[in-house]
Formats: sequence, structure tokens, C-alpha cells
Amino acid sequence: MDFIVKIFENTWFQRALWSVIVVLIGIALYLLTTRILDVKEKRGTKLISDKKNRTYIRMLKSIIGSAIAILTALTILEIFGVNVTSMLAGVGIASVVIGFALQDALKDVIRGLDIISGNYYEIGDLIKFGDNLGQVQSITIRTTRIQDINTMNIVSIANRNIDKVEVDTGYVYIPVPLPRNLKLEKAESAMHEIVKNLKKTDLITSAGYQGLTAIGDSSFNYQVVITCDPMNRLQARRNSLGTIVKTLEENKITIPYNQLDVHSK
Repeated sequence: MDFIVKIFENTWFQRALWSVIVVLIGIALYLLTTRILDVKEKRGTKLISDKKNRTYIRMLKSIIGSAIAILTALTILEIFGVNVTSMLAGVGIASVVIGFALQDALKDVIRGLDIISGNYYEIGDLIKFGDNLGQVQSITIRTTRIQDINTMNIVSIANRNIDKVEVDTGYVYIPVPLPRNLKLEKAESAMHEIVKNLKKTDLITSAGYQGLTAIGDSSFNYQVVITCDPMNRLQARRNSLGTIVKTLEENKITIPYNQLDVHSK
């Protein structure tokens, strides 16, 4: 019994016990706040769009998580006898060195706030960074994560690289070459039928006809545009091409190919 009493009277044991309690409180606060935010995210709001609502809430989760982690760490240091106030005051002396070490991280945080306030992009948007084209999955105070539509890999982008990010409109443009000897009226009729069939094609949300876009060496090039879920973009395009070919075959229209005229003396 005396042994147990001595353990509880031990200073290091008491500090460790209080540290565990502080950590558990921090975890409980984080779980509680994220639970409340999850409910808010599901319910949405009439004041802002669903995508913007998700973006704000997930960014807020990231900020709250970081704040709780910092406060928990500072409290534990106080428990172990570290004078946090003096330590924070002394940070000013080393701020220049720390600033150089953390300047990229600070840029990420500032740019992360810019992304939200400036409406650069939101969760669910399709963006391009280098060779990666993907849908935004999350935005934190330091990084933006996308899922590449070609490889399905998750790619993390440092927020400081926002000036290298392009926001894709989500439209997929598909050229349709038709024979030059095909009358315009018949070509237009075939294109409208193609659009009608595209609207019935799997994975396609909407389709439209954009008219004659170019005159090639052996064809007149028309164009259609479709929209779809960004993650189904490649398959939607393949489905569209199949629908286009099938419609042209039904109308007995042959897709032209490049021809080379050879003249001999």
C-alpha cells in the first residue's frame, strides 16, 4: 500500500499522469469539434454553395487541430516545469533563424488562407498542377490534396505553388470530322442526333453542339462538348467516342482520313 502511495506522490508520475489527462482532453475537444463540424457539413447552408461549405469546414478542422495540438504541447511543457512565457519571449531572439527555417511553411499557411478568401478553387473542383489533373479532395492550411484522374493517385500540392495551379472548367471538347462532300444540312442533322444520343450515354451529365470549328484538308471538323463527373472523365470521353461512331454508322456517314495524292511524270 505504501508503495502505491509513494508512486502517486512521485513528482514525475504526477507530471506524467497530468500530461496524459491533458492529451485526452485535447483529443476529446478535437473529436467534439470535428463531430459538430461534420454535422454542419452534412446539413449545409443556404448562404453558400455546398462545395464552398465543405472547403471552409475542412480548412477550419485543420486550423482547430493545429491549435489544439499547440496548446496541448505548451500545457505539457508547463506541467514539466518549463516556463512557457519566458520561452515564448525568448523566441524573439531566435525568430530570424526560425523564420528562415520556416519561411516555406509560413508561405503555405498564408497562401492557404488566400485560396479560401480569394476563391481560387474549392473542394470538388478540377485543377491541374504540372502533369497532374485531378479533383480537389481536401484543402488544409499547408497543402491541397487532389486525386489524379489518370492514375487515381493522391497528390499533395504545397499551397505556396498556387500560382502554378490551373482550374479546369470541367468541359470535355470532342472534335467530330465529317467528309467535305457531305452537305451542311445533313452534317448539322447528324451532329444534332449525336448530341441527342450523347445525353443518353452513361456517365455524361450534359452535351451540346458547338458548330463547325475548322476546315481540314480532307474533312470539315465539327465539335461537341460534354460534362461529367471529373473522376469519370476518361471513361466518359471513351463512351462519347463510341456513341459518335455508332451514330455516324447508323447515318451511313464515313469518318474521313487523311489522303495523300501522288503525281508521277
